[in-house]
Amino acid sequence: MKPEDLEARNLEREFDFSTSRSGGPGGQNVNKVNTKVELRFNIFASEVLTEPEKALILTRLKNRINSAGEMIVTSQTERSQLNNKKEAIQKCLVIISKALSTSPERRPTAPTVESREERLEKKRKKSHKKRIRKRIEDSDFD
Repeated sequence: MKPEDLEARNLEREFDFSTSRSGGPGGQNVNKVNTKVELRFNIFASEVLTEPEKALILTRLKNRINSAGEMIVTSQTERSQLNNKKEAIQKCLVIISKALSTSPERRPTAPTVESREERLEKKRKKSHKKRIRKRIEDSDFD
């Protein structure tokens, strides 16, 4: 599932935002303006997600979800609150879409005939090289 698919479902209406002062460099702007955005998304209370999707998210993102069933995403890299809000929404959508996407099943493959022959040829050359390097015994000259 892609983040655009989640945007089409209008998942943003279930997000709760809170702001606080951002840390790090930034001069006086950091001390005055609440630019850090914290996005909270309650997975249990979501009406947009289906029950199987909720279960999948809860199992795959168990380390990101607190005991209240909320996933918290923060953003404080931008200088404006609006840009941080957009970035937090995008981060959340990407995380959820990755949790809901399934990877294709791996089909085991066999080595090709050519690669097998090449491997055996390398083994022959290496063993020949080692045979040549062996010390010659005195009993061979008698």
